[in-house]
Formats: sequence, structure tokens, C-alpha cells
Amino acid sequence: AEAAAEQLQLYRRDPEGWRGCRSTGEVAVSWRPSSEFAGNLYKGQGILNASPQKVWECIKPVAGGLRTKWDQNVKDFEVIEAISDTVSICRTTTPSACMRVISPREFVDVVAIKQYEDGTMQSAATNVEHPLCPPQPNFVRGFNYPCGCFCIPVPG
Repeated sequence: AEAAAEQLQLYRRDPEGWRGCRSTGEVAVSWRPSSEFAGNLYKGQGILNASPQKVWECIKPVAGGLRTKWDQNVKDFEVIEAISDTVSICRTTTPSACMRVISPREFVDVVAIKQYEDGTMQSAATNVEHPLCPPQPNFVRGFNYPCGCFCIPVPG
């Protein structure tokens, strides 16, 4: 969990190589080649007219949280084991897509939640295997490299 959080901080601090691919008035999506796997990293950025605490309530990875209510790509989120107040093993499921051509997925990750002195909140996750969560029938087991979210306060 700590390694995933550190990797996300490195991505955040390194502005090199990011190329814009989509942008609206609210969100900009960028990508760059990954140094960890044969593929790309993606990041989305936007500024919301809300307090960091209200935004964090919408995105924080907790069982019973708001993410399953607004994110159509997250069907369910459950905590398999709480390691500490800030680290847990979690299972996320996604619905099928493209008229069921793409099967539902399940991801089992170790998730760390951090808060920094400047008020930034971070969730960081990466793939893990856990004996209490073997692959489930009717789901394809997905694999996450280090991933997550930042909620960064901005002045005003």
C-alpha cells in the first residue's frame, strides 16, 4: 500500500511526458506511456466548486460510500480485511459493458488512505491476492497497477 502511494506521488510530481487527449470545461484527461507495463497511464484533473471534504466524501474508497451511487463503472465496493485505520484489502466489482460483450470484472487491492499537511487527501491502491477473496464465478479477475485519487485543496 505504501509503495502504491509513493508511486502515485511520483506521478503527481513529474510533469514530463503527459499529453492531453480529452478536455471539457470541467475535466482534462492526459496520458503518457507507463514505465511499469506495456500500456499507458491516464490522469483526469478538474476543479470542483466544493470543499475538499465534500469532494472526498464522493471518491473515498469505503464500504457503503458514495462512489457506487454516482460511478456507473463501480457496481460494488467491499472491505475484505481492515489492516489498520488507513490500510485495507478491498474488492471492487464492475458491471458488464458493451451489451455484455465485456464480462463483469472484480479487482482485489490493498488500499491506503493518506492525508497530508497541506490538506491533500489521497487514496492509493494496487493489486493483491487474499485468501478470503478467491476469484468469484461470473467475474473476470482484473489486475491494478498502482492507481488512485488525489483531492487537493486550491486557494479560494
